[in-house]
Amino acid sequence: MLYYLAEYINRTLNPPGFDVFRFITWRSALAAITAMIISFWIGPKIIKRLKSHNIGEEIRSDGPKEHLSKAGTPTMGGVIVLLSVLVPVLFWADLTNTYVLLILLSTIWMGIVGFIDDYLKVVKKLKKGLVARYKLLNQVSLGVVIACLIYFLPEFKDINSITTIPFLKNFEFDFSFYYIPLMVFIITATSNAVNLTDGLDGLAIGCVGIAALALALISYVSGNEIFSRYLNIIYLPGNGELAVYCAALVGASLGFLWFNSYPAQIFMGDTGSLALGGAIGTLMILVKKEFLLPILGGIFFAESLSVIFQRLYFKYTKKKYGEGRRIFKMAPLHHHFEMLGVPEPKIVGRFYIIAVILAIVTFATFKIR
Repeated sequence: MLYYLAEYINRTLNPPGFDVFRFITWRSALAAITAMIISFWIGPKIIKRLKSHNIGEEIRSDGPKEHLSKAGTPTMGGVIVLLSVLVPVLFWADLTNTYVLLILLSTIWMGIVGFIDDYLKVVKKLKKGLVARYKLLNQVSLGVVIACLIYFLPEFKDINSITTIPFLKNFEFDFSFYYIPLMVFIITATSNAVNLTDGLDGLAIGCVGIAALALALISYVSGNEIFSRYLNIIYLPGNGELAVYCAALVGASLGFLWFNSYPAQIFMGDTGSLALGGAIGTLMILVKKEFLLPILGGIFFAESLSVIFQRLYFKYTKKKYGEGRRIFKMAPLHHHFEMLGVPEPKIVGRFYIIAVILAIVTFATFKIR
């Protein structure tokens, strides 16, 4: 909205300085700043409102004992993140850009699903919230819509099913007719992975912010013909506009982390984690870097694998020995370290360090070929 206003003023009046609004870098910076300001402004108001309505988190009795003190902490804080992302994008992004429309669709879609899940759990007191199969149905449906639009829209006809292969030069992989089911899997898996990671104060939102910063740079160079040619990656006209969204996500992550860092004043809930997970998965698809997801999203990947291995091993040993055994003291992985006695802030800090290292490795794949 403000982007179009600035463009109109620049086109009609041509005042000095207004030309900067056409630059993605400038609008990305404005989006990040706007997102932080919104977070800091609405954060305390939403926390106060949630407390007044007794909308608090219920803590599992079989989890780490240290978490019992968190009972009653306001949840559904993902509303803060979503507003802090969506409003700056509406202000500063080109809303005619297909990439922007697709990522907005993904964020809003899964945000609504997560909100319904949280509402049923914390307001209606339904222990399981939204039935798992309905949640999965929505994740799959979103994946089908996003994948079909990319596969069939004319503007993507030359690049619809291809992707970059890490560490390989002058080679692109074509998913062909497997594209749609694989993209559905990526969006569904990533949405659930971020949801699983959201178990410690500041963990999920910090890792999302780190990944979003990396994706801002990736989308910018992917949408720039000179940079993409230099890095020998797929040139995606218009893709650079995603940098505005990613910058807003970085700003929103920092703003929410102010309230969510240890000891948390508010939790994201599924409103935030499902939406942000879906957004990260969709962004990886839109920048054509699907094979980099296990690297850039390595924390989320490891958290998911820990749950899968734990369940499979438990079922296997129960069938073989008559009693289930565990690989980890508790899954997801962050709870395993808690059960080993590692303080929560130290776990989160170390996961941040790993996330940063993985982001650096992700960038290294562009040159190490």
